[in-house]
Amino acid sequence: MTRKTIIYVSLLVSLTVVKALPRSYRDTEGKTSIGQRFSQLQENNFKAIAMIMFAQYVQGGTLGKAVEMAEDVTGLAKRCAAAASDSPDCLKPLDRIFLDTICQEENLPGFADCCAKKDPERNDCFLSLKNSSRGFVSPSERPDAEAACKNHSQQQQPLTRYSSFIYEVSRRHPFLYAPTILSVALRYDEMVKNCCGGAEAPAHNLGECFRRQTPKVLKPVREDGLRQEHTCGILKKFGERTLKALKLAQISQKFPKADFVTINKLVMDVANMHKDCCRGDMLECMHDREEILHYVCTNHDIISSKIKKCCEKPLLQRSECIVNAENDDKPADLSPHVREFIEDKGICDRFAQEKDTHVARFLYEYSRRHPEFSAQMLLRIGKGYEDLLAECCKPGAPDDCCSRGEEELKKHIYETESVMKTSCDIYKEKGDYYFQNELLMSFTKKMPQLTSAELIKFTKEMTAIGSKCCQLSQEKLLPCAEENLDLVLGEICRRHLTDPINPGVCHCCSSSYALRRPCLGKLEVDEHYVPLSLTPGLFTFREDLCTTEEEKLQHKKQEMLINLIKYKPQITQEQLTSVTAAFAAMRERCCRDDDREACFAKEGPELIKRSEKMLSA
Repeated sequence: MTRKTIIYVSLLVSLTVVKALPRSYRDTEGKTSIGQRFSQLQENNFKAIAMIMFAQYVQGGTLGKAVEMAEDVTGLAKRCAAAASDSPDCLKPLDRIFLDTICQEENLPGFADCCAKKDPERNDCFLSLKNSSRGFVSPSERPDAEAACKNHSQQQQPLTRYSSFIYEVSRRHPFLYAPTILSVALRYDEMVKNCCGGAEAPAHNLGECFRRQTPKVLKPVREDGLRQEHTCGILKKFGERTLKALKLAQISQKFPKADFVTINKLVMDVANMHKDCCRGDMLECMHDREEILHYVCTNHDIISSKIKKCCEKPLLQRSECIVNAENDDKPADLSPHVREFIEDKGICDRFAQEKDTHVARFLYEYSRRHPEFSAQMLLRIGKGYEDLLAECCKPGAPDDCCSRGEEELKKHIYETESVMKTSCDIYKEKGDYYFQNELLMSFTKKMPQLTSAELIKFTKEMTAIGSKCCQLSQEKLLPCAEENLDLVLGEICRRHLTDPINPGVCHCCSSSYALRRPCLGKLEVDEHYVPLSLTPGLFTFREDLCTTEEEKLQHKKQEMLINLIKYKPQITQEQLTSVTAAFAAMRERCCRDDDREACFAKEGPELIKRSEKMLSA
């Protein structure tokens, strides 16, 4: 399949899937039936989306079972479309049909409690079972190149050809947007075509071709899936008002020339789209997104000068292009300040009459002027402004009350920029490994209940943010750093929801989305934590410490560092330096010894005794 054909198929699939979809059954009083949806999508597209939805709901099932349920639902849809039936089954909302199908299956353990509930509680229950953590579903195996080539030559329909691929991606990424999965499947189809029929077709090159190209094809899966889950987490934990505020800040920064009415419409539409997506209503989610894209591209001349080329792309590529487009230039006549929100004498009356709208206008005006701030920081500024008016508009408040807010604002901006600058200075000085060790020490003290694997994973992701953002200009540093860090903190907070970490983390993850990052940053040693006992197995010193593979050695050292802090949470920098030096000396001696294992067996216990004395001093 040529690139031109791929783009054509992508456009065909995306247009067929979303262009003709009517408004949700919720908006049309149930008139949109499964038969109508089937007619709009056509059989192969309907079946592909059905399989995605089943794989995302029943992650522990099999491909055969997902295909069987998809075929059952597709069969119902086909019958309803052919007969224009008004039978009860044909008039059910789509999400109810899907869940009914799952609940009718006898060999799907784990869903009995959810199936006993009534909608919409049943759907919420199913959504709560979705798990995107690694290890919940066994890691995917690298595609068998020869089998993929054989399958490619035997099947003509791309979405049928790669049902196994679509299924495996879907169940490992239960929050991933369906068009992303379809788009990745089509890119995978192109990759298989190139590897199997191109210059690299000889058998000895097939494996290498697949190994080299598969990671590139799958890259959007992890990133888009994480962002979708992150957004759903914000909506679930902090509610629609917080999500709308976040989108207001982000969209105002991206489209500073658009007026408030236009931005507000986009915010409402985007928030409604996420509500549908996060509820699992995949077809409505896709339709919502298409409507937003249509509105943005139809009105691009009043929204942004940076998106015209995006709007000329096929639909599956259009959304990603707009999201990644540069912020538009600020209007030339835009004043640098928003003093009218502080100095205007009628401000308290407007705040009393239209609180949310007034604060939203402030956030819009402030955000469009400050693309150098992160969206999370803008939310903190918006919250500070709301709190300021709540205090200053009380009877008897001093006349200069509002003016004090400006000083508080400057202080907050300075503190936030200082935190990011200091972190980048440390990163530049120490490099990846030692910067991650600094983070490990800090987060092990804050969250000692996390496993070593979790602490290493989260701090590795934070270190990657340093690598990505600290090289950027001052204008781009804060948005890059805090918005990427917010994704990692969101992972930590979702981990806390499934398995509580400690009261400090609970408070920071629950009280305020805007304040989550500074709240977690201020946490210190968890005073409620009971340190690990010094058992024989806590620190083991073996010959594998002499490995020449630096990455493996660093991993072992980091595991020891974590256990050391879990054993002695109040460890000082001086004590840590002394213990680290003693360990390095022992390792050097034993790795030179002819009998390394015997040396570690003798020296290890002695090092532990000396370390105990150092740590008790």
